[in-house]
Amino acid sequence: MTAVPRTRIHDRRQVLVTGLAASALLATSAVPSAAAGRRGAGAPSAKGAPTARLPRPTGPYDVGCTALRLVDRTRPEPWAPDASPYRELMVSVHYPAAPGRAGRRVPHMTAAAAAHFGGPEGAAAMNLGMAPGSADWAATVGHAHRDAPVDPRAGRLPVVLYSAGLGDPRTWNTALVDDLASHGYAVVTVDHTYEATEVEFPGGRLATMRIFDGAPPTDPDAVSALLRKVVAVRVADTRFVLDRLPGLNRTLFGGVLDPGRTGMFGHSAGGFTAAQTMHDDPRVLAGVNMDGQMDYVGGEPDGSRLSTVARDGLDRPLLLMGTDGEGSGDYRKQPSWAAFWRNTRGWKANVTLTGSRHASYTDAQLLLPQLARQGAEPAGGLAETVGTVRPDRAAAASRAYVTSFFDRRLRGHDDGLLDGPSDRFPEMVFSR
Repeated sequence: MTAVPRTRIHDRRQVLVTGLAASALLATSAVPSAAAGRRGAGAPSAKGAPTARLPRPTGPYDVGCTALRLVDRTRPEPWAPDASPYRELMVSVHYPAAPGRAGRRVPHMTAAAAAHFGGPEGAAAMNLGMAPGSADWAATVGHAHRDAPVDPRAGRLPVVLYSAGLGDPRTWNTALVDDLASHGYAVVTVDHTYEATEVEFPGGRLATMRIFDGAPPTDPDAVSALLRKVVAVRVADTRFVLDRLPGLNRTLFGGVLDPGRTGMFGHSAGGFTAAQTMHDDPRVLAGVNMDGQMDYVGGEPDGSRLSTVARDGLDRPLLLMGTDGEGSGDYRKQPSWAAFWRNTRGWKANVTLTGSRHASYTDAQLLLPQLARQGAEPAGGLAETVGTVRPDRAAAASRAYVTSFFDRRLRGHDDGLLDGPSDRFPEMVFSR
């Protein structure tokens, strides 16, 4: 993982790491995932390797989770047409769950997905520098309960979508997602199939990364074209999920979701995706970009290949959450963020988590220090991957600022945290 939001392209053993990092209901299908907790045929086991745990959510509600397969029968598969004629996605919906009626807790990753994630072609090695097989990723369990009934005390639920970094699975921010759901939100996490290093579908079928046809490109124009396609596919995925929300709300959630109050957040490529989706689709009312550059440059962002969201700005609120590597969290030191800042008409704020690195806004900040204490450390060292910020303080700050932002923008509840520096979180530095 890099210390600043940048893009690196190497061979297939190192994923493209980037600061990027619609159909009617009858034209698609959605079925509950039967693959949760199942090991795919021949998947290697890491049992006996170091394990780690996620912290409990802080909100007043228990958390439920339902996994769904969505098929867009109007859109051809853009990355692997030989594998599927149509675009298929896996999503999970995390929501407030009724107490005392919970099902089994949902694993952080299904067994087959965890085995691939921790293998030589998985995101643990490619994005984090973890040695293949060095951790038992399947042993981590989230705090959501599978298919638990929704807690009626939570009322109608604002909807927040989550998009992970390039190569990462939709589960790679489970601690933050579960926490937001525990505060009364329906959080929809989206896997970007054939771009994530692995996505497991019902029946145990594993779809692995296919965004490179042959060797990853090195020519700047080819790199830029690939990044443009990545973001375009991600935005199309997100808009498809938005299209499906009303139908899913009626058929699976009894009308408790409120698609009229929809926000989005993401990390790295997912942060770029959140901002670009807001630019392209007015249904997303508010967004958080966690350390994602907003231009199509295969290296240090230089402002030469800006996205439309950076060139045009937004008329709705966006929170930029940066990391501390080489001062990159300040919008004035990132050309794509600086362009967005100049051009946006909506509310905006920029905070930087002191002592953080690019992976600090993911589950890596919580899990990797635990694994390192057991001898499983990233190749570049723990500080290079997740910085020097205390894991509990990083988690507390991320949770507080994301929840405060969506409470303010989707609920009209303002705790004042985003008005300026706070004694509660001296780690968070505001840029003006």
